[in-house]
Amino acid sequence: MATGHDISPPTRREIAAQDNSLFVTSLERGFAVLEAVGNERRDVGVTEIAAKTGLDKSAAQRFAFTLHALGYLEKDPATRRFRLSRRVLGLAHAYLRADPLVELATPYLADLRQASQKRVDLSLLDGFDIVYVVRLQSQREAFGATVVGRRIPAFCSSGGRAMLASLPEDDARTLVEHSTRTPLTPHTITDIEAVMAEIARARRDGFAVCVQEALMGEIVVAAAVVDMQGRPRGAVHIAMSLADHDETEVRARYAPMAVAAAHLISGGGY
Repeated sequence: MATGHDISPPTRREIAAQDNSLFVTSLERGFAVLEAVGNERRDVGVTEIAAKTGLDKSAAQRFAFTLHALGYLEKDPATRRFRLSRRVLGLAHAYLRADPLVELATPYLADLRQASQKRVDLSLLDGFDIVYVVRLQSQREAFGATVVGRRIPAFCSSGGRAMLASLPEDDARTLVEHSTRTPLTPHTITDIEAVMAEIARARRDGFAVCVQEALMGEIVVAAAVVDMQGRPRGAVHIAMSLADHDETEVRARYAPMAVAAAHLISGGGY
């Protein structure tokens, strides 16, 4: 499969820095340090933080010290390496508690998990990615596949394609073309026209199915949650093992469940 071109339009921070005199560069650098630590599954030293952020070592040390003093980083006293602190969870909790879509969707997702006996997720579109904000596990699964906040590229996820199918085709194509289409598994579809064909199929069917594109051994069906103008606000996913279910069964049995739940949530005003 082709890996596509590495095309990256300006990020929100780059646009803000260029166009807005109110942009605080030092604050941006502090968040860059926080993200550099958070993106690792192990403790990170100052030298690594500097390399990941482009800061010099002295600046990286000052930012890390400040974040540690504020309680957002923990430091191993023996190794002097950093990790995110529990205080960061407070920000996630505040977001999830305040998001009306999460509150609205959660009871419907619980019913869907009960009916399907599978893992059920709610994702939101954020830039070129989807981010999972609700994940209701039904059985023992890989830990990384069940954690709230996980991000994967929209172009190769069922929820992403379902949401892109709700956009005008030109807008969906722009997002796909500008995505960094690095394959997550040997089965990830990265060719632009092939991805657009999957989005067109999702637009026709009302749901999208991805087979082992984000995680080996997993098949996922998703349907978009839309607002009153038909714009995507999120997606309902049902995920299961490919060892237990094939694509034909998923489309016939589980896709209608995902579509029905998404319609009920959309009917709540989103």
